[in-house]
Amino acid sequence: MELAAFDYELPHELIAQEPLADRAASRMLVVYRDEKRWGDGQFRDFPQFLRAGDCVVLNDSRVFPARLIGRRTGAHSLPVGKRNPKRREYLSGRAEVFLLRQVSADRKEWEALVRPGRKMRTGERIRFEDGLEGEIVARGAFGARTIRFLTDADPFEKFEKIGHVPLPPYIKRADRPWDRDRYQTVFAQEKGSVAAPTAGLHFTPGVLEECRARGAEVASVTLHIGLGTFQPLHVDEVEQARLHTERYSISEENAAKMAAARRLVAVGTTSVRTIETALARGALCAQQGETDIFLYPGVPFRGTGALLTNFHLPRTSLLLLVCAFAGTELTLAAYRHAVDERYRFYSYGDCMLIV
Repeated sequence: MELAAFDYELPHELIAQEPLADRAASRMLVVYRDEKRWGDGQFRDFPQFLRAGDCVVLNDSRVFPARLIGRRTGAHSLPVGKRNPKRREYLSGRAEVFLLRQVSADRKEWEALVRPGRKMRTGERIRFEDGLEGEIVARGAFGARTIRFLTDADPFEKFEKIGHVPLPPYIKRADRPWDRDRYQTVFAQEKGSVAAPTAGLHFTPGVLEECRARGAEVASVTLHIGLGTFQPLHVDEVEQARLHTERYSISEENAAKMAAARRLVAVGTTSVRTIETALARGALCAQQGETDIFLYPGVPFRGTGALLTNFHLPRTSLLLLVCAFAGTELTLAAYRHAVDERYRFYSYGDCMLIV
């Protein structure tokens, strides 16, 4: 399959830059797979689509302030040349570090994107606020670096003090204090994500209670989201793509809830990836590990029965997952309808329920 087939046109003004004041006030496009149709609705109606015996599966990963601003402190010798007969040193300036995923058990070593990328070399150090310092210890693919934080304290405590909310790049503004609350689900528990499981942003405690009142169980899984989830695929043919890995876990209690359900209603593509990874590895049971599962048209779903999701960027693995679940033609037609009807797109935008 050609990746170019998973594209669509979106006016920039439809990309939501701010969240709604009321989490549950978003619009919801309801897509009926079997009937090949859709209807316009409101997210508040979500519980009405549940039945006794359903299990709503949430991703309880918690976003942490993963964007750090510091200054490069390493003094580097410039190469000797005709215009530089004497080796001289310079003090570097501002540096930005966007943490992607934890790569060491002590939480001190991270894969990250850095700016200025080309100038950040192995061995260079960056000094942040609150006495935090990091050292570039390795280079990776697509400009990534591995950075080790030189501190005896828990790095997460430092990140919470000095870090910025990692808003996606299509939100064209600086983060604000209230983003710490709104770019976070009300059920977030386990720290580790650098992007929010955005389908979950619509839920309030009241909506979750309505779900239970309809006879549905509510279960949680944990999948820590990396920035790569939202990045376009760098291939021409879908089958050539390989995804980044993300850490996930399922507790015994939540596995039992899901295993007993007559239908699993996944909230977000990350919940889908966790469910489908578990089933691909044998069963919905207590487990943890890393997954790079790639769900695209033609790949079967083993357990997901319905999906609530936000609208996704073109040519991304997330859009391909939705197309795999609902059908490519139906999905892209529904997206065109959403554009025509002026739905709000992406992280702070509206949502789609696929049943």
